[in-house]
Amino acid sequence: MAVSISAVVLLGIVVFVLIRGGSVRLGPALACMGFGFFLASTAAGPTISDAIGTVTGWISSI
Repeated sequence: MAVSISAVVLLGIVVFVLIRGGSVRLGPALACMGFGFFLASTAAGPTISDAIGTVTGWISSI
């Protein structure tokens, strides 16, 4: 749980910086956010979550 909250905060900061810097407009950012939200509720959601957990486990063991 702590890893997912940290990832959300980190990705939120990245999106905020990209929007403020003009690299990404608000509309496409909201579209990507909606896509991620609905993707999480599909059958692919747990698989993606497990993959991210595995990667963060590898990184923390280094």
